[in-house]
Amino acid sequence: MTGTRSRRRWLAVVALAAVCYVAVRAVGGLPAGSTPRPAPSVSASAPPTGPAHPSATATAGPYDPADHAAQVRRRAGQAGVGAQLLMAILYNESYKPHEPDLERAWQKYKPDAAFGIANMHRATFDATKKDRDFANRSWNELPDDRDLAIEAAAWYLHDLAAVLPAHWTAPYSRDDLLALGYNTGPGNMLAFARGATPGSQAQSYLDKLHENWAQAGRAVRP
Repeated sequence: MTGTRSRRRWLAVVALAAVCYVAVRAVGGLPAGSTPRPAPSVSASAPPTGPAHPSATATAGPYDPADHAAQVRRRAGQAGVGAQLLMAILYNESYKPHEPDLERAWQKYKPDAAFGIANMHRATFDATKKDRDFANRSWNELPDDRDLAIEAAAWYLHDLAAVLPAHWTAPYSRDDLLALGYNTGPGNMLAFARGATPGSQAQSYLDKLHENWAQAGRAVRP
């Protein structure tokens, strides 16, 4: 859930990280003459240890939101939100590579970065998971578990919908406002509902949602 400037910076850093990652892997590890570094200590940004959670979905290979249509339909249904909206948001958030190692490399560069295919920040995830079936899950698991990311995004949309007024004066649909809320937070969403004008980044997010709407609908069609 970032703007155009952040996306450009993300792509530049990830491109560099990817080149380094591939180069090191290609020669079988560390460059010749290098001294192995001590293993990093476990921290808030480290991946969880132990076996993968039973609900984890594979993350290898190219990422296409449509590949997760079944999870989107199921999680949207559980949360009482539109599957097409949830899928369109996944398309909006697919601008960056969703590969666990690269996500964590970016998070080391930018500690407040979002995790997972729905690009969720830690504070949002922790607030959303309360009293839910995934309350014992960690934000650090999002890069490795796409189903968890979809589930959290669905319930966050549910929570945003719960604070929307019954009527609003702005010329936005309910889905428009929920997408704006997903991108900018509930306070801004309510301001937009009252007639505030979205900034350039929020408007760009909404425009992208509209561009992705038709393909999202095709993707979630049973």
